[in-house]
Amino acid sequence: MSIPDIRIETERLILRPPAGDDFAAYAENMADVEAARFIGGQQPRELAWRGFLTLAGAWAIQGFAMFSVIEKETGRWIGRLGPWHPVGWPGTEVGWGLAREAWGKGYAYEGCVAAIDWTFEHLGWSDMIHSIDSDNAASIALAKRLGSTLQRKLDMPPPYQGRVAEIWGQTREQWLRRR
Repeated sequence: MSIPDIRIETERLILRPPAGDDFAAYAENMADVEAARFIGGQQPRELAWRGFLTLAGAWAIQGFAMFSVIEKETGRWIGRLGPWHPVGWPGTEVGWGLAREAWGKGYAYEGCVAAIDWTFEHLGWSDMIHSIDSDNAASIALAKRLGSTLQRKLDMPPPYQGRVAEIWGQTREQWLRRR
């Protein structure tokens, strides 16, 4: 099995499956208390490595996972976003997690629009969700901007049990009507 060769370009970003060279920036992002707060929490390099390999493994086994987000102007890794659906997850998700220096620039919206288009076109999902911590005002605002609505709250599955998340989402038809 191999990771598909996918490259999506937006005005300012490149979305592609993770590459080995992305790990240093990924680990740095996961070591940042604030940046990692809502995506599993701060992690030492060794644990970040396992998470990074999970993304690569999902690409190899499922044919999809979150994309590495590359800033075109600098060529640097600035986050991950895209489709995500591990066993036991509350739905087919399009999620995001950007490095702090990428916040407030519209990159999450720009990348998510491209990733959602790709997800609905290539994976055939009928709907998608975003699982968001109630305290994550920026992600809730992004979900709304993407056209998603609050569907329910639930206790997250392992290994995040004990954390309640808001589940925002929309159907493929709703997305296509907005586009």
